[in-house]
Amino acid sequence: MFDSLSDRLNTVFRKLRARGKLHPKQVDLALEDIRLALLEADVALVVVDDFLTRVRRRALSDEVMRSLTPAQQVVKVVRGELTETLGGEHRPFTLTGANPVVIMMAGLQGSGKTTQCAKLARLLKEKGKQPLLVAADLQRPAAVEQLFTLGSEIGVPVVSDGRDATKVAKSALKQASREGRNVVIVDTAGRLHVDPDMMKEARRVRDVLRPHHVLMACDAMTGQDAAVQAQAFMREVDVTGFVLTKLDGDSRGGAALSITHITGRPIYFAGVGERLKDIEPFHPDRMASRILGMGDVLTLIEKAEQELDQEKARDAAEKMARAQFTLEDFLSQMREVKKLGPLQDILAMLPGVPGAGAQLKDLQVDDGELVRAEAIICSMTPEERRNPAIIGGRRRLRIARGSGTSTAQVNSLLKQFAQARRMMKSVMAMGFGGGKGGRMRLPKLPGIPGLPG
Repeated sequence: MFDSLSDRLNTVFRKLRARGKLHPKQVDLALEDIRLALLEADVALVVVDDFLTRVRRRALSDEVMRSLTPAQQVVKVVRGELTETLGGEHRPFTLTGANPVVIMMAGLQGSGKTTQCAKLARLLKEKGKQPLLVAADLQRPAAVEQLFTLGSEIGVPVVSDGRDATKVAKSALKQASREGRNVVIVDTAGRLHVDPDMMKEARRVRDVLRPHHVLMACDAMTGQDAAVQAQAFMREVDVTGFVLTKLDGDSRGGAALSITHITGRPIYFAGVGERLKDIEPFHPDRMASRILGMGDVLTLIEKAEQELDQEKARDAAEKMARAQFTLEDFLSQMREVKKLGPLQDILAMLPGVPGAGAQLKDLQVDDGELVRAEAIICSMTPEERRNPAIIGGRRRLRIARGSGTSTAQVNSLLKQFAQARRMMKSVMAMGFGGGKGGRMRLPKLPGIPGLPG
């Protein structure tokens, strides 16, 4: 997520930290580097100029220049202004008291518009709503079939009754009222580029629906052109907010940093993966922290609370405390961690492990390792999982053959597990009050070379 931009900005900040006390000329040189980084990230020029003006004014203030840690203060200023550029305070997506609430999804073809409709429906269903999906993108036949497939996957009904988008919309509203559906999400037609015919149809559908929200799906990889597209949709259908898609791809940052500043409309959601559950509420402050390599622990905690089995977590913690953690528990916890998504994304949310930093690149985290580890443990007998000490040479060969791996990989897993269990035992023995000054000191994590201790 914004790898190139994060790398460039962190390089600038490292130079500043190395200088100690700062002078206005040094700040100006740093701002010039930030300017180049933002332009390379395809951020709109007007946004870059406004952002740097605000940063310079605050960075050269007496409060910053006379600080004992001026470089850190400059980073703080940049983070604050990035947050403002991304939209300022978090704007939650609220549904009005209408019944049904109508949400119209607009955007160009290829922006992930249809998929975002299904993701949003799944999210609202989890919150107790009863959504209805409407396939009104009749310009692309595959879009109707795609939405029916996605609706079936998440257990949300899909309708597309008619060959005219406005008739489909009218029919859907009637059906929603009959069936007691309190949210209607309408997928509208898109094109490969903004054109009059597409806008004309979008206006007609909007006039029929009278939607409470008009969301536009914006491809995060399109750069500042997303802002141009957003302005066109703003003029024609009065977009109320945005869904930023494909943030898990090679996003440069131009779209995210441009659209809200230029249109004045918030980004409500971010699509962060291909799975239908990979959609997050957009928090400008958290996104600014990710861009600057400061992690995003709050989002990670929220994701863990949603995805992980709390009862299993408590059981595992108790077994760790009693030094009774077995390979069966290890397998269970690995399966839980996989629910959170790719390991690379999880590590990117941890402070000090920036998503684009050299540290994370050196890690070369391979999700396939989890698959191999699971196969190895599943090839063991229950007795071997509970007591790995009995696994001798013949057993290791049998496990390797059964899991399609090598004995070296089996040995590596058993060694890492033994190290992890020793680490857990020592941590629990120290307790949270251990170490100097009442602080617990953790050993370096085994099996993940390069990860900070």
